[in-house]
Amino acid sequence: MNYNEFCVLNTLYKNPGCTQREIASANNVSIGTVNNTVKSLTSQGLLDPSGAVSADGFAALEPYKVKNAVIMAAGISSRFAPISYERPKGVLTVRGEVLIERQIKQLKEAGIDDITIVIGYKKEEFFYLEDAFGVKLVTNDEYAKRNNNSTIKKVEGILGNTYICSSDDYFSVNPFEQYVYDSYYASEYRNGPTDEYCLTTKGKGGMIVDVKVGGSDSWVMLGHAYWDESYAKKFVEILEREYDNPDTAGKLWEDIYAEHISELPMRIRKYPSDAIWEFDSLDELRGFDPHFIENVDSGILDNICSVLECEREDVKRFEPIKQGLTNLSVRFEAKGIPYVYRHPGTGTDAIISRESEAYSQGVARDLGIDRTFVYEDSKTGWKISRFIEDCIEFDYHNPEHVKTAMAIGRKLHQSGAESSFSFDVYKNALEIVDLLGRVSFADFDELAERAEFLTNASSPMAFHSFCAITISMRPTSSCIPRVLTSSTGNTPRCRIMRATWERSSAARIMASPKQKTLYGNTSSATPNRLRCVTAWRMSDCRRITGSCGLCTRREPATRWASGSICGIAWRRPSACMRKRCIKPKA
Repeated sequence: MNYNEFCVLNTLYKNPGCTQREIASANNVSIGTVNNTVKSLTSQGLLDPSGAVSADGFAALEPYKVKNAVIMAAGISSRFAPISYERPKGVLTVRGEVLIERQIKQLKEAGIDDITIVIGYKKEEFFYLEDAFGVKLVTNDEYAKRNNNSTIKKVEGILGNTYICSSDDYFSVNPFEQYVYDSYYASEYRNGPTDEYCLTTKGKGGMIVDVKVGGSDSWVMLGHAYWDESYAKKFVEILEREYDNPDTAGKLWEDIYAEHISELPMRIRKYPSDAIWEFDSLDELRGFDPHFIENVDSGILDNICSVLECEREDVKRFEPIKQGLTNLSVRFEAKGIPYVYRHPGTGTDAIISRESEAYSQGVARDLGIDRTFVYEDSKTGWKISRFIEDCIEFDYHNPEHVKTAMAIGRKLHQSGAESSFSFDVYKNALEIVDLLGRVSFADFDELAERAEFLTNASSPMAFHSFCAITISMRPTSSCIPRVLTSSTGNTPRCRIMRATWERSSAARIMASPKQKTLYGNTSSATPNRLRCVTAWRMSDCRRITGSCGLCTRREPATRWASGSICGIAWRRPSACMRKRCIKPKA
């Protein structure tokens, strides 16, 4: 069955008794084309003499029948801050209807009952849909680490004659139908500049031949897509091949499609400009539903209005700020004044004392050190500050920056302000590393070793924690660690995992007798040379099932490896953050 035959047959199935003129208008073809196609379908027995779809006609449509739909609802929707900090966009009520519920109802009205929703972020918000609508839920645990290609991966086994939808789309008119000829992507026309995915098509059938991000006066990707059997099979093959590539993690499935467009034929499906609505920001949604702001249940908006003594209609121009290490932040304006709302990240109360932070912020404000601070909730950690336009980052190599920072620090320490709170920088840094579960830069091991060495060296017990130091002079930056034992006693000692090179100017801090005992007799006679410093711990290496007294990670150490000495804190030498104890060399 060719495309025109399918369009005419499907139109007569949806609208029995419609005229040829109506068929032509619905499919954007000429009446002559419709007339010839009707004759062909009748001669094949797919239409009966009255023009109705015959039993053979329904059988001919069967390969084009939609099998199921997948609704993607796993993402965070960070651009929809701050409402998305509280709940997923798909469960918001717009013009009196919950977005995802409206879409489920439209699918079911089109005869599509097999609906799978892929959830992730705040997944519990979607659980009720199973009982309410009989849909299936699939959890995507990778939603925070990957883009929506991970959602496709989760349902790859059910794809084929499938609608691919987003939970936060609003369709003014039901776009779904029971029979679809082949793969397509929904599209609307955008006048002027746009940062959407712009489409270039070829031929009357509207086959997509190019996709580019951004453009002007163009048809753009907007809304749902449809994957027929052959498209789904090929896309899954490509995704399987590329899924583990580091570059793939951040890609939308549309990006993967665009990169393999010659292998994945897909048509454009054009819609009027008011048929499909996607809301990328709170202000866009407010333009579509003026009553949304006043009706939405939002503790964040309540916090803002309470602190700034304003109404919800006074709060506008929300713009998410790049995510920080532990928190989420959004810029907004209240009565024309720019502010920042900081939303505490999940689990941050385990590493940050919000009570201490709020007290310190208040001290800094009262001293005139931080004039941006407005308010922080000492229990939950949400904070409002004034937004500074065109600010620059602190530069450690800029003398003026350093001078200003030191002056601020001096003002704080000379103020006489006291705090009942304490903060161990090194201990808390280790806790954060454990929570992250990963490191993102190449010299992390080296910096971790230096930090641990300095922390122990500055401790009151430092001189009891090290029993031997070797200092050697080398003209290069490479250092070969030595396997040594203590000069006293027969017990092998632990050594720092990687020796640290420092310029000879470091000798200036080794002036006291105690320091000379610790570091050895140093000289600054060769300022252009580097010194290798190898320290030895007093801790014995034993096979244990607990943790050693000096262990900073405090994890079980139960496995031995022959031929190596014990790494500091029961870690393998030169491989920080390993979890085994290494047998000492005899």
